[in-house]
Amino acid sequence: MLARNAGPFTYKGTGTYIVGSGQVAVIDPGPDLAAHVDSLLEAVAGETVTHIVITHTHADHSPAAAALKAATGAKTYGYGPHGSGRAAEHFGGMSEEGGDRSFVPDIEMRDGNAVEGPGWRLEAVETPGHTSNHLCFALPEERTLFTGDHVMGWSTSVITPPDGDMASYMRSLEKLLKRDDALYWPTHGPSIVAPKPHVAAFIAHRRERSDDILKALAQGAETIPAIVAQVYVGLDPKLTGAAGRSVLAHLIELVEERRVLCDGPPSSQSRFKRAR
Repeated sequence: MLARNAGPFTYKGTGTYIVGSGQVAVIDPGPDLAAHVDSLLEAVAGETVTHIVITHTHADHSPAAAALKAATGAKTYGYGPHGSGRAAEHFGGMSEEGGDRSFVPDIEMRDGNAVEGPGWRLEAVETPGHTSNHLCFALPEERTLFTGDHVMGWSTSVITPPDGDMASYMRSLEKLLKRDDALYWPTHGPSIVAPKPHVAAFIAHRRERSDDILKALAQGAETIPAIVAQVYVGLDPKLTGAAGRSVLAHLIELVEERRVLCDGPPSSQSRFKRAR
């Protein structure tokens, strides 16, 4: 099902998946939009919803879980509340938009944990990066992976500090390369029928972006706006903020790798330079 919340970060909208027949799981109920919730309840009429499964706690993914739970009595499953995958100090002095801080799963899931019903089984695959609590869910019977926002069919994932973490995201992409999934169903965009080349291209893109940032620093850029201006030539002004957050995520990783120096804890107001 597709929620009617199309936008620059949601593409044509949030995709909500219903898995099974008779007894079903709902993956990412979506945003708290009355029309979407009504359509979702209509779609599962005649089914018993046994599990409400959340890939991560962004406002276009988890808020409708409350209404679905109230209507069906099903328990919710996810890694944990927003930010639960990172230490609290990572939020010091930084803020982010779009987090659903009201969602707390009834059952916490970790890598390899599973939920199941007649003819289906969903296994959690920890993939932090886009958020610290991001999970993908594998359907082994079909060699299918529901990838949430970790790997999408229309765009790379936005990594927004402090909860988004570029180093974790890259490790999570590498993790997927070791799997044998034949098909990805992301929450935004079309299915991905050649997962490994798609993931490899995402890894290459991020490494190229890091190289571009290092080049901009070598040419004298010291602030995130200056780096964005050099790296994202011709960018739609509406996306400047998102580009800046992505650059910050790269810079945090580069500072951790000691390839870049910073005048304090990395933030959107910091000044940066290449390490010699």
